[in-house]
Amino acid sequence: MTLSRSLIPDLGRLQAFESAARHGSVTQAGRELNLTQSTVSRQIRELEAQLGITLFERVRQRVVLSEAGRKFLPDARKLLEQGEAAMLRAMAGSKAALLRLATLPTFGSRWLVPRLPGFLQAHRGVALDIASRSAPFDLEDQGFDAAIHYGQPIWANATCRYICQEVIVPVASPALVEAEPPRTPDDLTRLPLLHLATRPKAWVDWFRQAGVETQAAFQGHRFDQFTMVIQAAHAGLGVALLPLYLIEQELAAARLRVVVDLPLPTENGYHFVMPNSKLDHPVANELYHWIVSQVGA
Repeated sequence: MTLSRSLIPDLGRLQAFESAARHGSVTQAGRELNLTQSTVSRQIRELEAQLGITLFERVRQRVVLSEAGRKFLPDARKLLEQGEAAMLRAMAGSKAALLRLATLPTFGSRWLVPRLPGFLQAHRGVALDIASRSAPFDLEDQGFDAAIHYGQPIWANATCRYICQEVIVPVASPALVEAEPPRTPDDLTRLPLLHLATRPKAWVDWFRQAGVETQAAFQGHRFDQFTMVIQAAHAGLGVALLPLYLIEQELAAARLRVVVDLPLPTENGYHFVMPNSKLDHPVANELYHWIVSQVGA
């Protein structure tokens, strides 16, 4: 990669600009950065010269962002945040093999993280940097080594490796169904249903598999995260279609129960995604094989 030196930003100048913009004062920026007022002013002038634009209008004792300055400020802040994040990642992995993993929020919090002690015990020289993501993104651009993906095995500039299929079951709080336990799929049409907003046809598919046609499949409360659907079911708000792996603890503790034993395999699956430029990443490959072994167990 060849970059033009004249276009590479100086982080010190960006920091002076951002601080002065936030405070509306070069003096306050100097105090925050432990620099003299003249040094901050010089750094801002040098940045303006590099950009070829005026970033501030000087109004009495204050500095006010120009139109160009207002447009540039979000990008400057992003560059500073990225620089800080890069330093933190390097420091975190200075004595360990660092793996940056993106995962679906509920999969990460309810299935992956509780099992990670086993992986880390077997890989003591590994440090993990895990972030939640709900949709495909540019892995390389955002610096990730791998991602957990639910859907079809399609991801731009990356390779998807199969983990498992998902199986969902209808569950509810025991208190909701205690008085009159449902015995057939048709019985569920008379109970309130809970929906995941990103899977609006899940109940339609489940009832169709059971041979039941009903408008009730579209009715009920909607939530945009599995975590909220689980909590809503636990609170007795209705019957939810949930993946078995997400509710292991609730089923074991009898906080939720399967109300009709008719599992539905979904058309999508879980995949371990790696950018094509990092297919030989040793820790990511170890993690993939470990996850598959945990699913099998």
